[in-house]
Amino acid sequence: MEEKVASIKSQIENFAAKSAAEVEEFRLKYISKKGAVSQLFDDLKNVPVEQKKAAGQLLNDLKKTAEAKFTSLTESAGTKESAGTEIDLSLPSVVNKTGNLHPLTLTRFRIIEVFERLGFSVEDGPEIEDDWHNFSALNFPDNHPAREMQDTFFVEKNPDMLLRTHTSNVQIRLMEKQRPPIRAIMPGRVYRNEAISARAHCFFHQVEGLYVNKNVSFADLKQTLYHFAMELYGKDIKIRYRPSFFPFTEPSAEIDISCLICKGKGCNICKQSGWVEIAGSGMVHPNVLRNCGIDPEEYTGFAFGMGIERVAQLLFNVNDLRLYSENDIRFLKQFKTVI
Repeated sequence: MEEKVASIKSQIENFAAKSAAEVEEFRLKYISKKGAVSQLFDDLKNVPVEQKKAAGQLLNDLKKTAEAKFTSLTESAGTKESAGTEIDLSLPSVVNKTGNLHPLTLTRFRIIEVFERLGFSVEDGPEIEDDWHNFSALNFPDNHPAREMQDTFFVEKNPDMLLRTHTSNVQIRLMEKQRPPIRAIMPGRVYRNEAISARAHCFFHQVEGLYVNKNVSFADLKQTLYHFAMELYGKDIKIRYRPSFFPFTEPSAEIDISCLICKGKGCNICKQSGWVEIAGSGMVHPNVLRNCGIDPEEYTGFAFGMGIERVAQLLFNVNDLRLYSENDIRFLKQFKTVI
């Protein structure tokens, strides 16, 4: 592993680009989802356990080197191509135009509106979090894959601190300071160390929900999410629950709705299945309640989480997650008339 990393690092440092096409060649070869750096991360699972930490640090350094080189090449190539370009001062000025809300903001407001009518409050918490609130209190084992370097952004000088990987940390903080009944949603931005593509990003937005009280059942969870889906997508929407596993809920289920883009016939968004996953859910694990000082013999609860990007994708028929963060005015101005 060390030899491979050293070899690729040498190639990256010696790479030269004189045009935008060569910069794109660098991106595809080294930092794309199928590039050399990503392939090394995939090979990390074959490294002996005792060597994984050191190998993970090497790969993390390599990734930073590749990204810094890509930034440098992009700026250099852009400067060369723009050199000599003259500014025409006789051109008319651009008329001021009224802006509009971002599609993710519009979707977030819509989700909050639906759940507030159901009696949920809105809670917020820190984006830089400690291990206890992000992992341990949520019943994550010490050897859970989500703790590995390739999934989480850790703070370099304090390995106990990290950029939160979900808004579940707000659930823990809420249960620590407030006694049941608790009924709240937690919208916010989260971060995961993933390759950027049309279907994934290193940062995205979530809305999680929590309801803890006496005699809360799985039927309450199903009815809540079914009502949410009908309010957001219309009364003709179909919804299904698939058994799943999450460390912090038991039993757990993933929530699918019928694809609004192809009307259930099959397309690339639903992977030809006619269904699109929008959320994960389940009954709050007794260990999580205990970790927050709540007696699981007296109280039960349900929790769920969904990606705002995925919800917006179905609402607005957006086929590439990268469009949300590129600030392309041609894309954003399409949402002026959306209420």
